Amino acid sequence: MAVADEAKAIAGDLTGLRRAIHAEPELGLDLPRTQEKVLAALAGLPLEITAGSALSSVTAVLRGAADGPVVLLRADMDALPLSERTGLEYSSKIDGVMHACGHDLHTAMLAGAARLLCAHRAGLRGSVVFMFQPGEEGHAGARIMMEEGLLDAAGRKPVAAYAMHVASAYLPLGVLATRPGPVMAAAEVMDVTVTGHGGHGSQPHRAADPVPAACEMVTALQTMVTRQFDVFDPVVITIGSFHAGTADNIIPDSAHFLATVRTFSHQTRARLHEAATALIAGIASAHGLSATVTFGNGYPVTVNDATEASFAAGVVAEVLGEERILTMPYPLTGSEDFSFVLDEVPGAYLMLGACPPGTDPATAPFNHSTDAVFDDAVLADGAALYTELALRRLSRPA
Repeated sequence: MAVADEAKAIAGDLTGLRRAIHAEPELGLDLPRTQEKVLAALAGLPLEITAGSALSSVTAVLRGAADGPVVLLRADMDALPLSERTGLEYSSKIDGVMHACGHDLHTAMLAGAARLLCAHRAGLRGSVVFMFQPGEEGHAGARIMMEEGLLDAAGRKPVAAYAMHVASAYLPLGVLATRPGPVMAAAEVMDVTVTGHGGHGSQPHRAADPVPAACEMVTALQTMVTRQFDVFDPVVITIGSFHAGTADNIIPDSAHFLATVRTFSHQTRARLHEAATALIAGIASAHGLSATVTFGNGYPVTVNDATEASFAAGVVAEVLGEERILTMPYPLTGSEDFSFVLDEVPGAYLMLGACPPGTDPATAPFNHSTDAVFDDAVLADGAALYTELALRRLSRPA
């Protein structure tokens, strides 16, 4: 029986697991109920299982009959702080928490792949590491798992790593998309505080007003993007928070703003830090003020290895059909902490359309929406693809 048919045979079990996880979503790094469900799904399989210390991760190693290279497969497990409005029968039972990004599907697909690969253990020419990861949504769970020894779990570093992410819009149901090179942006928070000294609003010459200087910085940052950076290696800076003062006639001591910053190469990310910091310091100095700039809570750019991206696309074409794989024309501006893994291991990240039938992917609620709906029909395909990626990659020379 082909792997795709084997995956279809367990589709009901995968749907049950996905819906159980969906109904009890958890946030951040501590996912005890989700971890419990994953461990139950893996019980009885010939896996070496390790639970995380600083987070509720599960790392499972499958050793094939032949000693050989290692392939890593990843699924993230955490949810988002949203109140679900889908009306599904298995909707979240936890107030203010929802699996709005499809991580429940990722977890079920990877558990299915573990089951399928265990059944093919005799033909496995190496080892597979299954990475069940908490804390993708802003907590850098992948980096923490790496600090706890993820990449050495099988005794040697993986030669390839793969991850898939479902989309409730953007792609038709069952269609996958990837690309070589940057596939998702680096993202971080730029935190700026401009400091002067306050005074009476009627006598600004007796104060050092931080507000106009901070406003000038906001507009100057946009000009900097268009004049100092290559349009073909783009930068996005969006100021989403600006706070200063308490009353109309009081000049405050300080002004504060926050920005999200997106870049698509390691070099541009580093240069942006330098350019933005120098720009803000210069404007502050010109106004007789001081300013502090920090960058934090960041994920690197997610970069697909060209060879591995081509290999993964070829596996999709052979397993599901050529009509089911697309080349992304440009990277997505979202970010991913699988980037930490891909900085160390060549691999590929693919998007998988899970938009329900009869819904237009162009207008359907997208990931992170309280109305986002993901179709369970993709679970068997995802499990089959994870399985085939591991089997076929381990059959290639390392």
